[in-house]
Amino acid sequence: MEEQIAQLVSHLKGIWKYRWHAVATAWIVAVAGGIAVFLMPDKYQASARVYVDTQSILKPLLSGMTSVPNVEQQVAIMSRTLLSRPNLERLVRMVDLDVKAKTPKEQEAIIDKLSNDITLGGNARDNIYTLAYSNRDPRLAKEVVRSLLTIFVEGGIGDKKKESEKAVNFIEEQIKMYEDKLIAAENALKDFKLKNSGLVSRQGGDYGAKLFEATENLNQAKLELREAEQARNAIKRQISGDDAQGADSTVTPAIANAEIDSRIQALNKNLDSLQMQYTDEHPDIVSTKRLIAQLEARKLEEAKTKKPADPGINYSPMLQQLNVSLAAAEAKVASMRARVEEYAARVNHLKALNVAMPEVEAQLAQLNRDYQINKDNYEKLLGRREAAKLSGELTATTEMMTFRVVDPPMVPLKPSAPNRPLLLAGVLLGSLLAGVGAAFLMSRVRPTFVTQYSLREATGLPILGAVAMHWTEQEKARRRKGLHAFSLACMLLVVLYSGLISTIMLKA
Repeated sequence: MEEQIAQLVSHLKGIWKYRWHAVATAWIVAVAGGIAVFLMPDKYQASARVYVDTQSILKPLLSGMTSVPNVEQQVAIMSRTLLSRPNLERLVRMVDLDVKAKTPKEQEAIIDKLSNDITLGGNARDNIYTLAYSNRDPRLAKEVVRSLLTIFVEGGIGDKKKESEKAVNFIEEQIKMYEDKLIAAENALKDFKLKNSGLVSRQGGDYGAKLFEATENLNQAKLELREAEQARNAIKRQISGDDAQGADSTVTPAIANAEIDSRIQALNKNLDSLQMQYTDEHPDIVSTKRLIAQLEARKLEEAKTKKPADPGINYSPMLQQLNVSLAAAEAKVASMRARVEEYAARVNHLKALNVAMPEVEAQLAQLNRDYQINKDNYEKLLGRREAAKLSGELTATTEMMTFRVVDPPMVPLKPSAPNRPLLLAGVLLGSLLAGVGAAFLMSRVRPTFVTQYSLREATGLPILGAVAMHWTEQEKARRRKGLHAFSLACMLLVVLYSGLISTIMLKA
């Protein structure tokens, strides 16, 4: 600690040695700084305050009908983008500052200076914003603030209106595109229904159940056809003489082949049971039919070898009745054959429908889905278009955001800058510090040993003793005069600056 104190004392003695250099430097800096302060041009600050009222009764009334704009956020964005490049260029044109700019570089300098000199105060909580601008020309400062206030009021509303118009135009284009898609989907659906009208009209039918029912009807018709054919064949046999009887109606047929008839009857029963299980192409059914045909042929051959007992039997009433029955049986067989063919055609048609229907249903479902999607999007866009128009009108209306000028643009009669008392005080303090710094610099440039500590630190040798200075009366008087002159010079500098500061403050 003692070493630090000794070093500090050494520095102070060095500064004191060059005190007149300090006084001279202080006076030079003070005079130069004072002249510079008084030569600084006066600046006038124009300012205005505006209040933005964002509380509107339209917001709760229209909140369910359309998207209500966030007015608070809109005002905050306006305040942050007020000093943007486009706004500053517009401001330069409004106050005719662009006339002074002859080159693009000069115009850039004017814009940069405006950006630095304009201040925007306030916050979104109170919605009170202050616009201020300083310039040497009070008229220009006032005009800049007025123009800036106009840009602040009109800028946000105009931008939002343009954004709403762009949104409506975009939705209009999308509506036109989806309208074309919807027309194309409707035409495709219409053409598909016309092409597949038979299937589409029966969409949703249970073709499996219908096919099963038609198959059952076909099998039943085939069975009835076989029964009718058997009955017809029996009548034919009676007419041909297999079961013919004599003229005496009380006598049973004379010609009969019980063995072949029993075998044919058994084979027919077996054939009926096989046809209920298999198709006509089944080997068992084919072999059974062939065996029945052989037995029929054999029976007919045996009947031909026998002669009728009565030559006039063909002219008997029994034969005439059998011919009538044969004609009726033939008609029934033809009717049943036509029914079988109809049922077979129905079965084939239902099989084709059963195969084609899933593909038709899938295509129809896809067409309906595409049509419904386009229709839903088209209807949504129509609603969005009306909402966008209403939102744009709501944004552009002045009822959503009201600007109230609290303080109109005004310029004080006295300049707001520079603050000469403060600057003079700073110059005075700076001159004193400059004087001390100059004396300290001289002590370092031209060092001398003013204390035993500095000598011992410089040489590294021990100090054995010191000889004190004995001042004469004449020297003491001269030293007192020098001290008085130094004090007078310092006091005069301080008093001079104090008087200047007081005078300026009294005038203000």
